[in-house]
Parts: sequence; structure tokens; C-alpha cells
Amino acid sequence: MAVAIAALSLILLMIAAYRGMSVIVMAPLLAMLAVFLTDPAAVPAAFSGLFMERVASFLKLYFPVFLLGALFGKLVEISGFSRAIVTAVIGVIGAGRAIPAIMAVTALLTYGGVSVFVAVFAVYPFAAEMFRRADIPKRLAPATIGLGALTFTMDALPGTPQIQNIIPTSFFGTTTWAAPVLGLIGSVFIAATGLAYLGWRRRAMLAAGEGYGAPETLVNEPEAVEEEASVHPLIALLPLVVVGVGNLLLTLAIPRWVAGEEVSLSLSGMAEPVTVKVAQVSALWAVEGALLLGIGTILLFAFRTVAKRFADGSRAAVGGALLAGMNTAVEYGFGAVIAALPGFLVVKDALRAIPNPLVNEAITVTSLAGITGSASGGLSIALAAMAEQFVAAGDAAGIPREVLHRVASMASGGMDSLPHNGAVITLLAVTGLTHRQAYKDIFALTLIKTVTVFIVITVYYVTGLV
Repeated sequence: MAVAIAALSLILLMIAAYRGMSVIVMAPLLAMLAVFLTDPAAVPAAFSGLFMERVASFLKLYFPVFLLGALFGKLVEISGFSRAIVTAVIGVIGAGRAIPAIMAVTALLTYGGVSVFVAVFAVYPFAAEMFRRADIPKRLAPATIGLGALTFTMDALPGTPQIQNIIPTSFFGTTTWAAPVLGLIGSVFIAATGLAYLGWRRRAMLAAGEGYGAPETLVNEPEAVEEEASVHPLIALLPLVVVGVGNLLLTLAIPRWVAGEEVSLSLSGMAEPVTVKVAQVSALWAVEGALLLGIGTILLFAFRTVAKRFADGSRAAVGGALLAGMNTAVEYGFGAVIAALPGFLVVKDALRAIPNPLVNEAITVTSLAGITGSASGGLSIALAAMAEQFVAAGDAAGIPREVLHRVASMASGGMDSLPHNGAVITLLAVTGLTHRQAYKDIFALTLIKTVTVFIVITVYYVTGLV
């Protein structure tokens, strides 16, 4: 019964998300339904002390990133920079290669350290413009952006600075470059298979007569820019380069600038000082600083153009950031409630019975990521509870810990992208599409990503490559 309660809440949330209902409304209702069916008296405390606490903690940390990312993406759009880059890309590679071009741009951003959420905001204006010019159905845009941001650059490519590749280092004593050969094999397979799938879908839609879409039916379309607003493509590309390079440099510099592991703030009007742990926020500070540099670069080169639309554009950016941030935050709160239920513990304990160490690890991590709707959340829960078991079983079987790292990291990005996943909801919200319109192709990437984990495991056992 405990497992059925957790499963019921999860299934209802996925159905609600797929049918276009607001996750901001449904996530707390369904989380509290699960608590009510478990222990009715615990509902008030679970809502205020667990669900809302996690929502608030998520927004406290990440809302500035959402806001700056949305503003950066909007300024890239209204400055005409997106149009300039799209025109240049089409001139070089042709309109027919819009899908691999957008995947490559997104992959470069995320591998350069830009967060998945920021990459979505930044790349969407380019994707929309390229897809419109090439008459590619807009509903393929979320999957195209997702292929670059939510798959191989998130957890498979060696050295990626995304959190899903960082979490295992503290449990296995590895680095982000763990198992580079297996990571590269997995990355190539995901990218190639994903592009092949999206190319097939585009041809099928073209044969059916489906184009980009009628303007009156589309939502969140980038604004048209005046002809004279066009700039040189290298200048237009500069803000993206500034964000990527700035993030890398600030990531390296902030720990050196800030002495000690903690920073304290004590002002005369404060009853007690506030202490911030640098390790927990330095990566966020780096991203926020890089986005501010990117915004400053746009203003430097296109101030007059941006000034004409800044008021309306900034309001739209704030609205988009609020929606995307709240969607993700309530998913985070929902996952915390589900993880606290007795049924979740039953599932977690049952997964321990799988005999093969790597298969056990992969199924455990991807299952918990799917249940919580979060790659990093499911990975953290799985390794906190079972890392010692994975290490002991791996050592007994002679499996290097680098392989355990890569399998765990890649598995976290498998079934995490179910309909209730925060990144998926944000991606659809930013592109102005619904689950019904675009989730089918995102789920195809989920299947490709999940299968790839087991292909990598097979390659290891057959060849011994690490």
C-alpha cells in the first residue's frame, strides 16, 4: 500500500503535466494527497515544514539564475543578435541543418559550464528563428535543445562541469574526467542516435505537410526585429562566448578571491551575522556573474536597439523566469515529499537485490531520478544511501571506481526526464509548447539516454575499456 500511494501521486502528476495542467497547482496538491493517504495528521507539517521549505530553499539559490538567464535570452532576442547569428549560420551550413546547429550551440554552452536552465533561455531565440526560416515544425525545438543540454553534455562527456557529473566525485573519490573512453562512447552514441531520430521526425512531418506553425497559434514567439538592427555575427556571438568563458574564469577565481570556507555578513542593524558557505554558492555566483557580463556585452554593442524594447522585454523576461522557477521549485518540493514516504524507502530497499553491481547502480539511480523527477536529486539520494554498497560490490568484482562514477552519472540523466521533470517543464514553458505538442520527442531522447547507459556497461564488460 505504501508503494501504491507513492506511485499514485507520481502517476497523477505525470498525467496532469501531460494534459497541460499547472504543475504549480498540482504538485503540492498531489504531494499532500500522498501524505494524507499515509498519515492524515502529518499533512500540515509536511506542507509547511517539508514541501514549502524545499520550494523556498530552491528559489533562494536558483531564482537569480532563472531571472538573469531569462533577461539574457530576451536581450539576445530583441537586440537582433539572434537574427544575425541565424543568418550567418544558415549562410554557412544551410537552412536544412538547423537541428544539428542548434544542438551544437546548446552543447557548447552546457559543456562550457552554463547551467541547463540558462542554456534553454539563451538558445531558444536562435532555435525559433532558425526553425521558422527552415520551416521545421516548432514542436521539434524542445527536443533539439534538450539533446544538446539534457543528455551527453550533462553527465556523459568527460570533464563536463554540470552537477550530475560532480556529485559522484565525493562518493567515489574520482574526478569529473572519470572513465573518459566510456564517456566519449556514450556521448557519440547519444548525439548520433538523437540527431538521426530528430532528422527522421522532421522528414516524416515534412511528408505530412507540417511546417513551423501558423503564427496565430504559436506562443512565446521571439519578437521580430527591424532590418537595421542586424549586427556582425561575430559581435552577436560575443555575449555567448563571454558567458561561457566568464563562467569558467569566475569558477576558478571566486574560491581564490574569497578567503576561507565561509563568508560572514554583520551589519549594525542585524541581530546576528549571516554566514554563507562558499562551496555551496560559488558555482552559482560564477554563473550569475557570467550572465551579468553577457548582459553588459549586449548593452555595450546594442544599447540603442535594446533601449526601445527594454521595458516590455524585461517584463516578459521576469514573467518567464517566475513561471520557470516556480515550476522547477514545486517539482523539487514534490520530490522531497515523495522521498520521505515509506513507499519510497520500500522501493529503494528493493533495488538493493539486483546482483550485477553496474546494472544495480544504473537501475537504482535512474529509478530514483525518475521518481523524484530530478537527475541530481535521484543521484544524491541513491549515492547517499547506497554508495558504500556500490563500492564494495564493485571492488569485489574488480570494477574501477571511475566506471561506477560514469555509470551513476549517466544513469541519473536517464528516466529523470519524465513529464514531471523540472527541466522538461521549464523547456516547454520557455518555448511556449505543451507536453501534448512536444513531449513525445523529448521522451524518445529519454529512452535513447537510458539505453545508452546499458550499452556503456556492455562495452565495459566486453572490452574492459575505461
